[in-house]
Amino acid sequence: MTSPLVGMRAVVTGAAGGIGAALAAELIERGASVVLADLSPTVVDTAAVLGTSAFAWTGDVSSVEGIGALIDSADDSLGGIDLYFANAGIIGPSMLGESDADWDAIIDVNMRAHIRAAQALVPRWQEAGSGYFVATASAAGLLTQIGSAAYSVTKHASVGFAEWLAMTYRDDGIRASVVCPMGVNTNLLDDAGPAGGAAQKAVTSAGTVLEPAEVAAIVLDAVENEQFLILPHPEVLEMYRMKGSDYDRWLRGMSRYQARLSEQ
Repeated sequence: MTSPLVGMRAVVTGAAGGIGAALAAELIERGASVVLADLSPTVVDTAAVLGTSAFAWTGDVSSVEGIGALIDSADDSLGGIDLYFANAGIIGPSMLGESDADWDAIIDVNMRAHIRAAQALVPRWQEAGSGYFVATASAAGLLTQIGSAAYSVTKHASVGFAEWLAMTYRDDGIRASVVCPMGVNTNLLDDAGPAGGAAQKAVTSAGTVLEPAEVAAIVLDAVENEQFLILPHPEVLEMYRMKGSDYDRWLRGMSRYQARLSEQ
């Protein structure tokens, strides 16, 4: 069966490695052309391995200027953008952070980058009558991340923004999805960032750590079916239901869980 993604033109941010690189590879496998975007120059090597349907762009996707330059590059390389995968993300500071600068950095990468891309793309997609925005959030956007307020807040914002896009522009032919995985075998998980220790234990002990290629296949299967909430770890849905059914009980349980992790 031919994939609906054949002939599509996609941009994937945070694509030098991890989920982003896997998404780009899977998109190409399904017949799309892709611009791989990343702040790291190694994205050039990642794209080169994927063949003639892959194009590299190096720059900062968290700024208005960077988003504009990326879109111009994709227009030149692909002739347009049908799908945009807002995948770039950072861990950010532990706990409450120590400065506005800590928060500014993660808000720009994990949240404002999505907003700025949508502001640039939605008008052209409205005119075309189609377009697809896919945000990589996290299970932390549904359940909250132990050890990092900034990561939790920005991932909740990512979920909320994608949801708003999905309901607001549906009649214009625009679709949106949000990806909320738990543990994935990437540098982001290995490094754990300033949150470290308890945060990493919470992720790795909560469920299976998936490979990026596994996540990419799940994501694109869902995109082909225009599914909004994409959960590579199905157990997240049950946790989310438990949280919503008794919020106070959930908070008490998470507090106890955090204390146990800190003791280990």
